[in-house]
Amino acid sequence: MKGKKLIVIGGGAAGFFCAIQAKENYPDLKVVLLEKQNKLLQKVKVSGGGRCNVTHAVESIPHLLEHYPRGKNFLKKVFYQFGPQETIDWFKRNNVNLHTEADGRMFPTTNSSQTIIDCLTKKADQLGVHVQMSSAVTAVEKKKDDFILSVNGNSIHTDYLCIACGGYPKSSQFDWLRNLGHNVIEPVPSLFTFNIKGNKDLKDLMGVSLEQANIRIQGSKASDIGPLLITHWGLSGPCVLKLSAWQARALHDVGYEFSILVNWINQTENELREDWNTIRNKMGAQTFSKNPFKLSKRLWLYLIEKANIREGKKWSELGSKEQNKLIALLVGQSFEVKGKTTFKEEFVTCGGINLKEVNPKTMESRVVPNLYFTGEVLDIDGVTGGFNFQNAWSTGAIVGQLKESFQK
Repeated sequence: MKGKKLIVIGGGAAGFFCAIQAKENYPDLKVVLLEKQNKLLQKVKVSGGGRCNVTHAVESIPHLLEHYPRGKNFLKKVFYQFGPQETIDWFKRNNVNLHTEADGRMFPTTNSSQTIIDCLTKKADQLGVHVQMSSAVTAVEKKKDDFILSVNGNSIHTDYLCIACGGYPKSSQFDWLRNLGHNVIEPVPSLFTFNIKGNKDLKDLMGVSLEQANIRIQGSKASDIGPLLITHWGLSGPCVLKLSAWQARALHDVGYEFSILVNWINQTENELREDWNTIRNKMGAQTFSKNPFKLSKRLWLYLIEKANIREGKKWSELGSKEQNKLIALLVGQSFEVKGKTTFKEEFVTCGGINLKEVNPKTMESRVVPNLYFTGEVLDIDGVTGGFNFQNAWSTGAIVGQLKESFQK
């Protein structure tokens, strides 16, 4: 490998991990990482509310694969080579311990994303990875055995090239990769929140959260269960984000205008009706200022007002019409979604480089020799919970780990 060069385009999680692994495995290989911005690892910095959700504790690889709306079959060949346990072990060897939260998400024990940033940048520096910021690649050309990159008006040659630039929101932004002969699955947003039309009532509930709610898209079987957060623009939280990922293309096709049913207590109507007499007997002498569903007071008062029930009314005085209205609201309140909200720093796309054109054993292009892809530039995306980072670590590691990649 002496005298050979690898250029990695993209200073995010996938790009850094690829550059580090390549340099660890091939000390004589010159590794250069190009980042177009003047900052590195920005998505790592903001992930998990600034704590960095590094990966997810899973029972098995098959269980892990169930969290990827797109790329599941491709990743099966990836994760058996380098999966969550290998990720945990690598960070531990580099003095970063992770802890697991109740929902399976794994964070550094410091609960600071800066720990991960410092680990990656320090390791790259120790190994001798050349990191160049403010270096935008505007064109790539393949000539015989090497690549010629246009970077800030200059031409740079390299023997091997790894694309780790992340996902693009616009199809036209992939044109420089199409020019190399690759096909791109049209990108659309994934992992977004729902804007609720006419949400004046919900604005008053901003900040209310539920540990376990159920959201279903009306007119379909699409639903998800999990934590829910009410925001000033509508609904967010893991429950919404997961549903948006699984239905990314379908919701794009309807222009992000659709109806949802929110089940605030994650019980079916039949289950609730079976329990209703017990609930009324238990709560009979109390007023509706008290609720048996462990809902926040603000949300409960909002729901009983919608059901035309006075806060001072006793449970024993509840009429059948009011009862039916309250049950219907608890298990299936309807909202009109009109639009979405995505966060620029944490933007995730559905779409990217066609996986049929990439070898999952090496991450090498099947179209262009010595060209590699890693991370979200591929047509792979996971739900919230550390799964997109795991894709970055795994695909990045494989580019730099497999000796057959750089022995040609």
